[in-house]
Amino acid sequence: MGEVPAVKICGITALEDAERAVGLGAWALGMIFYPRSPRRCRPAEAERIAAALRRKVELCGVFVNASLDDVVHMSERVGLTMLQLHGDEGPSFCAEAGRRTGTRVIKARPVASAGDLQALERFRTDLHLVDGRAAGLRGGTGEVFDWDLLGQRRSDIPLILSGGLTPENVAEAVRRTRPFAVDSASGTESEPGRKDPDKLERFFAQAHAAGLAPAGGAPGAP
Repeated sequence: MGEVPAVKICGITALEDAERAVGLGAWALGMIFYPRSPRRCRPAEAERIAAALRRKVELCGVFVNASLDDVVHMSERVGLTMLQLHGDEGPSFCAEAGRRTGTRVIKARPVASAGDLQALERFRTDLHLVDGRAAGLRGGTGEVFDWDLLGQRRSDIPLILSGGLTPENVAEAVRRTRPFAVDSASGTESEPGRKDPDKLERFFAQAHAAGLAPAGGAPGAP
């Protein structure tokens, strides 16, 4: 039997959506602080979310090429427990961000080839996140990449699978890749930055059911 993956719900911009995700069993909430993102979370709302849900869920701040001082400031202001660095940050930047904030660090990278996975191994962060690639976008692409590439991954760093995951395909993704966690942003939305309750419920149900199935099989398959 497999293991049930953790679920990270990203692109959270409202306390109502955050509470619903936690009620369904979310391991982590992603709040995006990238100014150009349609899912940008206002710092004041991030503070509300953190105050209400601290100690119930990982509070992850998502940054894209922010300065180290800005990352540290937002982490301290909100009380983040995890950083997701989704830009061109190098290994030393990631290490220093973790040291200065005392949080765990996720390095995210879009994947289109085996070389992209190899490049990610330079980052000895707490977790790796792999995402689909789309021109001009940093996360929330809605693009699925070739999951078979992950069969070439040989790493001791836990993997978060992202990139176009929806209630309709997350079960197959879990059965084929067996990640530590799955991550959804656009795939569980009613509009950018707001979650669809039905999609959220089905996403959790499908991810959890697939985690209990044998690798490569369907839920309940012998």
